[in-house]
Amino acid sequence: MDTKGSSSKEWEPQCPGWCHAPHTADVLIVARGRTLEEAFEQAAKAVYEVMTDTSKVDPRVEKTIEDTGFDLYNLLYRWIEDLLIITDSEGIVFSKFKVEEIAKVNDEWRIRAKAWGEEFNPEKHEHRTIVKAMTYSMMEIRREDGCWRIQFVVDI
Repeated sequence: MDTKGSSSKEWEPQCPGWCHAPHTADVLIVARGRTLEEAFEQAAKAVYEVMTDTSKVDPRVEKTIEDTGFDLYNLLYRWIEDLLIITDSEGIVFSKFKVEEIAKVNDEWRIRAKAWGEEFNPEKHEHRTIVKAMTYSMMEIRREDGCWRIQFVVDI
């Protein structure tokens, strides 16, 4: 099990931080941040750590992500899905994320963010597990102990 940080629970990450928590079949991700934006960044980092060692991915290519969701759960789903679509269509793996803003405008939530990475190179990047899709399984978004805590499962 991968973890970044430690806390009172064996697998619970510090704030900010992320971990891959115990799950029977897929990968359960738990991410925390001092702000909702930082928690979304940590969630994306954890997804890409499933696929490769992000410390070896140079931030050569910048992608802007702007999307909407009918609630925060849908926004989280679409954020991760948008990143995975870029990976699937362009072969880019990401290592750096900056969520500039998450805001509720009228009846929808909006995200404006940037992600940096480079084209996957098997000679440079470790090939771990392919993330096939984002899911709503076990999804939670809540404030806890002065931090935002996000949890969800990705399909591998």
